[in-house]
Amino acid sequence: MEDALGLTITDNGAGYAFIKRIKEGSVIDSIKHIQVGDHIEKINNESLVGKRHYEVAKMLKEIPKDSIFTLRLVGPLKDGFTHVGPKSDPRKGKKANYGSGKETLRFKANGEAQIEQATDEQQVAIEKINNLLESFMGINDSDLATLIWEQARGKTNSMDFAEAIDSSELEEFGFTDDFIIELWGVITDARSGRLK
Repeated sequence: MEDALGLTITDNGAGYAFIKRIKEGSVIDSIKHIQVGDHIEKINNESLVGKRHYEVAKMLKEIPKDSIFTLRLVGPLKDGFTHVGPKSDPRKGKKANYGSGKETLRFKANGEAQIEQATDEQQVAIEKINNLLESFMGINDSDLATLIWEQARGKTNSMDFAEAIDSSELEEFGFTDDFIIELWGVITDARSGRLK
């Protein structure tokens, strides 16, 4: 479906799926009133409110090629911040406390939170997992790739990894055994430093 639509979808964690990216030259790219940031409210008459981004992506993937369907999109308020400027001179660079965008906020069972730096191996693995997702499902989604990487945490073999996938929210994707093996191959290659 990626080559047909060219959409990358994300959600805000509160039941609203948004267009995160539109692939240049894709079908959606040719429809100029569809924009990054639009909320995907419905596919045909089915409400998507309350669904996660991967559920919406799966629904789009399952639409038969060459069929006609309706997307109901809600655009964000475009001019809400037009008169707001930076507090300081933007040429001085970003503040050190903003972070690199490559950290993970992890909550512990006791309620404490800690920030973990994303490793090079993790970043490379997530990129490779994302490439597999694009090949397998036509979904380019770093958040989904990260979720798959997280399921491999502490797993030492493909069977435990497959079980973790099947007992998580990823289960509804119905990944094939072959695809799980390919994912596990990327994960083990990343862990051993074979990916660059």
